[in-house]
Amino acid sequence: MIEDDKDFNNIVANSVDRDLEDIKKDGVLRALVVYSSTSYFLYRGEAMGFEYELLKRLAAHLNLKLEIIISDNLDSEFEVLNRGDVDMIAHGMTITNQRKWEVDFTEYLYLTRQVLVQKNPDNYRDISWSSWQKELIHDAIELNNDTVSIRLNSAYYERLMSLSNEIGGNIIIDTLDSELSTGEIIDMVADGKIKYTIADENLAKINASYKPILNIDVPISLSQRIAWVTRKKSRNFRDVINKWIKAQRNTTDYRVIYNKYFKNKRSFQRRSKSEYYSLKNNQISRYDNLIKIHSKKIGWDWRLLASVIYQESKFDPDANSWVGAKGLMQIMPVTAKSLGIKNLSDPNESIRGGATYLNQIYDQFIEVSDSLNRIKLTMASYNCGLGHVKDAQLLAEKNGLDPNIWTANVEAMLLDLSLPKNYKQPFIKHGYVRGSEPVMYVDKIFERYEQYKTFIQLE
Repeated sequence: MIEDDKDFNNIVANSVDRDLEDIKKDGVLRALVVYSSTSYFLYRGEAMGFEYELLKRLAAHLNLKLEIIISDNLDSEFEVLNRGDVDMIAHGMTITNQRKWEVDFTEYLYLTRQVLVQKNPDNYRDISWSSWQKELIHDAIELNNDTVSIRLNSAYYERLMSLSNEIGGNIIIDTLDSELSTGEIIDMVADGKIKYTIADENLAKINASYKPILNIDVPISLSQRIAWVTRKKSRNFRDVINKWIKAQRNTTDYRVIYNKYFKNKRSFQRRSKSEYYSLKNNQISRYDNLIKIHSKKIGWDWRLLASVIYQESKFDPDANSWVGAKGLMQIMPVTAKSLGIKNLSDPNESIRGGATYLNQIYDQFIEVSDSLNRIKLTMASYNCGLGHVKDAQLLAEKNGLDPNIWTANVEAMLLDLSLPKNYKQPFIKHGYVRGSEPVMYVDKIFERYEQYKTFIQLE
């Protein structure tokens, strides 16, 4: 512990003693995020989001595996953080003195201000400008004795309390469910379910870009700093993040990522209208029904097979690789012939053939009793060839490792088969293999599968 307990209030003093050294020892960065249209979501089979992209970069910078936990209650996030369930809260929070009593903030990610979100008249396009304007609030002082709907434990609540005091009046605050994201609350205004809410201007702008019925012209605050959150005791961890954020803010990549989620209105509208946007539909791709049919034949969770297909082709039925593999499941022509596939660009044929081929490989690992290990060995074989994986199993056995366990056993031996001293041994039948490719292949598929399980519910 860095300081004596007496230097902290009781909440902080009783918080977990976990700092950078402990995080590094575990090898995992655990970040709490919100499931929203800008922070973290699934679109066309790919996890996306401002926080998600930055967190991947931060984890890589710290040489840590990223573990994302979606917040299910915005009111309890500080408790979850101080308890040690996560290492940081990684969605944009306004820095306030009240919050600093319990947690500390990182360097700011961006600056914004709070604005009033209200609805234009339903017939605003058909009425005069003066009639239109009479229906709207133009100054925050006009909120006196009116009702604004927001989450209780939010910076918006603090700001409304201060504003009510500043105008010497009474703004009625309607508190909403803590599970609602700001984007969902903005939608409630657009749908007429609530009259007003407050939002950060960048969030309000991007959400209003595809809902012109919304008006976001009235500022409620001055410019404010938006940051991530860490435990007060995690000083070393916070110092590292702060240096990283300062460096990132000045890069072109950072600006591109920020603009992608907060300024690119066309992309936001395209995502919002897509059937393959997790905030809208429980779908991954246009081929979900085919994937569900063929995954049943091999007994796999269809979301796992979907992750394989994304890894192979990103759901492009016309995809071609430099080695001649084609279609959604990137099957080689020779293999296609043995599977009875006549048209590799046909989605049904490709998925049927790919699933059949995976099942054939799966049958070659009958000695592996654990289904998860068996599936990982199957996937690696699908990527680099069954012979190379069988060689890696032999090498594992020779080196005192378990040939039926993937992680740190067969996986490690596949990596070692890129070295002459290993692939030139007499019992190795298939020679050199660039083992990093199947290892990354399996890792990425299962990482994406975890995301699919988070976003897409089984029916």
